[in-house]
Amino acid sequence: MTRSELIAALAARFPQLPAGEVDTAVRVVLAEIAAALARGGRVEVRGFGSFSLHYRPPRKGRNPKTGETVEVPAKAIPYFRAGKELRERVDAAAKGASG
Repeated sequence: MTRSELIAALAARFPQLPAGEVDTAVRVVLAEIAAALARGGRVEVRGFGSFSLHYRPPRKGRNPKTGETVEVPAKAIPYFRAGKELRERVDAAAKGASG
């Protein structure tokens, strides 16, 4: 599901809200998650999951084209871990679809 599909689904589910307000709400939520991660924080949405950062230390890599050794800098990678309720719902849906 893309962001625009999410906005359309929410607008259809809550017809009393104008589509523009739904769009703004979705953009604000996603921007706040990104801002919290950029500050090095963690975002937890009960029943859905948590967003955090995983740190990768600096390392030596290899340029595949030339074979030359290059330094790869340390970086922080956004990471999502699904919550228990989300995992159970997805598992139940997968079992229902396959069986």
